[in-house]
Amino acid sequence: MNNKKPIIEVRNLSRIYGEGCSLCGKNTGPEYETNVCPECGTVTALKSISFDLYPGEILGIVGESGSGKSTLLQCLYFDQNPVSGEAYLSEYEEGKYNLLNLPKSKKRYIRNHLMGMVYQNPVQGLRLNITAGANVAEKLLDADVYHFQNIRNRIKELLERTEIPLLYMDTLPRKLSGGMQQRIQIAKALANNPPVLFLDEVTSGLDVSVQARVLDLIKLLQDESNISIIVVSHDMGVIRLLTDRTLVLKNGHLIEGGVTDQILEDPQHAYTQLLVHSTL
Repeated sequence: MNNKKPIIEVRNLSRIYGEGCSLCGKNTGPEYETNVCPECGTVTALKSISFDLYPGEILGIVGESGSGKSTLLQCLYFDQNPVSGEAYLSEYEEGKYNLLNLPKSKKRYIRNHLMGMVYQNPVQGLRLNITAGANVAEKLLDADVYHFQNIRNRIKELLERTEIPLLYMDTLPRKLSGGMQQRIQIAKALANNPPVLFLDEVTSGLDVSVQARVLDLIKLLQDESNISIIVVSHDMGVIRLLTDRTLVLKNGHLIEGGVTDQILEDPQHAYTQLLVHSTL
């Protein structure tokens, strides 16, 4: 049992795509093997999801495509609006306010100063028509860092920490490899020294050797900064290597959670067993 106060508390978070009807909650979910309502066609992407993230912890979220993993991160990062639920961040006003109900200006402040996101597709996290250095600078400017030399020094520091040769500082990301683009995203996400980092399928589409280097980098950065991280992945190898605890989503529902070693070695739910054994 973790005795620390959570850095993030999420309670009953729900997200749907569609109008919804009275039968959506009854006819969807893991027991029906679908999150699409047969009556109205509404997709229940997330249904009453609750969990905590603790300081310095790496929390994994796993599940098949369409289980709600990425939607969950996007709701917490304010890319999407949930239909209901609560989320509290201890680093913002001592966790007194539901982040999901805050005005856009407050959400923008939290996103720019207290959170970082690395998307599965670098196109979502980077502007490909400006240089690698300018992408990092953009995050610093959003976090109210305006002194030119301070920005330049911070960019160099972040590129070095993420093992990006400085000669690429003035290169457009679209001219770089997928692995290098992910490193630039990580550098950008860390620019504001956020206490919380979200990683959405960060190694998807990368060669195995590149995956290993990116994962080693994430682990090293977490060890150095004690940042709290939520990792979304369909790859149990990534989850095994990085995470302390793991949550399992299916059809928008949280079906199992616990210490990662326990989830992987002794999964209780039949779906989790299938996930684990399919990767062995």
